[in-house]
Amino acid sequence: MDAEKRQHYEKIAAEIVRLAGGRDNILGVAHCATRLRLVLEDNDRADMAGIENVDLVKGVFVAGDQLQIIFGAGLVNDVCQVLAESIHMDSMSLGDLKTKANKRMNPVQRAVKALSDVFIEIMPGILAAALLTGLSSVLGNLEFVANNDTLYGIATLINIASGAIFGFLPLCVAYSTVKRFGGRPIMGIVMGCIMLSTSLTDAYAAAQGTAEVTVLHIFGLPVELVGFQGGIIVALLIGIVTAKLDIFFEKKVPEVIRLLVSPLLTTLSSAFLLFIIIGPVGRALASGITSALVWMTQNLGAVGYAVFSGVQQLIVITGLHHVFGAIESQLLVDTGRNFLNPLMSVAIIAQGGAVLGYLARNIKDARAKELCIPSFVSVLFGITEPALFGVNLRYRYPLIGGCLGGAVGGVVVYVTNLAALGFGTTVVPGIALADPANNGYLNYIIAHVIALAAGFIFTFVLGMGFDRKKAAEAAAAGDSQAVLGSGKADTEAIEEEIGAYVQGQYIGIEKVNDPTFSQKILGEGVAIIPSGDIICAPADVSVEMVADTKHAVTLRTAAGNALLIHVGLDTVQLGGKYFNVHVKAGQVLKKGDCIMEADFEKIAQEGYDTTVCMIFAEMKDGCRTEREPEKTVAVGDKIAVIRR
Repeated sequence: MDAEKRQHYEKIAAEIVRLAGGRDNILGVAHCATRLRLVLEDNDRADMAGIENVDLVKGVFVAGDQLQIIFGAGLVNDVCQVLAESIHMDSMSLGDLKTKANKRMNPVQRAVKALSDVFIEIMPGILAAALLTGLSSVLGNLEFVANNDTLYGIATLINIASGAIFGFLPLCVAYSTVKRFGGRPIMGIVMGCIMLSTSLTDAYAAAQGTAEVTVLHIFGLPVELVGFQGGIIVALLIGIVTAKLDIFFEKKVPEVIRLLVSPLLTTLSSAFLLFIIIGPVGRALASGITSALVWMTQNLGAVGYAVFSGVQQLIVITGLHHVFGAIESQLLVDTGRNFLNPLMSVAIIAQGGAVLGYLARNIKDARAKELCIPSFVSVLFGITEPALFGVNLRYRYPLIGGCLGGAVGGVVVYVTNLAALGFGTTVVPGIALADPANNGYLNYIIAHVIALAAGFIFTFVLGMGFDRKKAAEAAAAGDSQAVLGSGKADTEAIEEEIGAYVQGQYIGIEKVNDPTFSQKILGEGVAIIPSGDIICAPADVSVEMVADTKHAVTLRTAAGNALLIHVGLDTVQLGGKYFNVHVKAGQVLKKGDCIMEADFEKIAQEGYDTTVCMIFAEMKDGCRTEREPEKTVAVGDKIAVIRR
């Protein structure tokens, strides 16, 4: 790094330290291929808007309790080095930084994250069952289905499939909880089987008084032999206890008898605790939560609904929204109807209306279109993170407008007595879950249209009282970085063909499930969903950088254009596992030469999206990209052209 560059980066680093709350507020520093990552003592002390306007910064947000500042490939390495040196702090590995961030979480945050992890594990099954429940409800109300043997048979099988997972949901939750807390998953399945054992009186029959309950007396305590059908919170609690006991006995029991004795002690201890302590406490807690929510709907009326739907997306920003999965499960078990689902759904679509309101005020701004249109499409499928972090929270007044719109939608949900028959999906797909009683589908559409319109109107009106920011300014800052030419005149015509760098399905970058890529914060790009494991050079290039975590490389074409290949989404967290890189910085490659091998099957098993993105990170002045139509590609197939 030459003296002039270093002086420039020192100024940037000093500004970031100041705006991040000072040296004493920074606990850890690290970087990935594109982002500088800071763990702060107090995130509230950071001036997000100020950091966003720092020279060369292309975006800033908080995720995983880390302040993440987007600089782009190559540049972030130098900035991180200079910043770490300026505050006399060693740059950390991403694993160490993540550990530091987790330690910084308070007990509530750690509990919520753990709960989120439990339900993420079983969410695909819950979503499938919820959608099947909605489909079963629709078919069950159609007369021609009942009158046709084949259609009736299909509807009956769908009904069986939809109800199965909800009947065994405590078992699924116990399995996932034990796995999350470090125990052997099979022990969670064992406890789930005990909870739903046919030797116990069915919980629903016992509640209705249609079945006799056997009562045991252990140490003078009455123990009712009632099953735990629908006992989601009980399953969570016993899953945690079982995991801790399993870990304890695995450590303490001598190895010679461990295989037989450890699982025996874990199962026996957990079963006693289930019936004597965990079961009664969990049932009381579940009953209390459900009763409180039902009380709110019965006593606070429209106000209670409006408050919940108005603040729900603020809860999403904090990450606390994951707790609602357990509550929704309990509501369905106890009441048969889930009124939280439509409330959350109108809160989501209202944020989409806010995005459109911001777009309407900035319709001539190309950058605003790039941000808002993909964000709104995500909202339609119940995913608000791109809208929240990319637009609404970033410009503040759209977030307020979206919350007000959500409150209006909550009132409509109350007035129409709208509810769902499942949980796990919202907005457009969520209509399948709506309770069809009392024109439920029509009311679902009306509530969402009103919430969307309210979010739009509130945002548009509020925007008149706020100073607008130019979204393109931050992106333009990245263009100030010097690009080393090839020694030829800068006005020389350029045409470089870019080939597929991995076998698979070639798609537009805007379809990638990561706002940093899809909103083109790092620049224009392309993506391939891989079906092969070998990443190759897309053109004749030289290697400029290989990430320490092996998941990303920066290449420079013969004409001086820089390309960033990023393998998988958030795969930096793997720390290089499953990647085998065959190149190093300074190496010259021909088109089609192997850069690395990635075991995408194992990467996917770890829960990571395997999409391989290529960003046109630094373009020569006047250069533009022309992309080929989406298609299935083999390595070397033409996917784009760089021209000037």
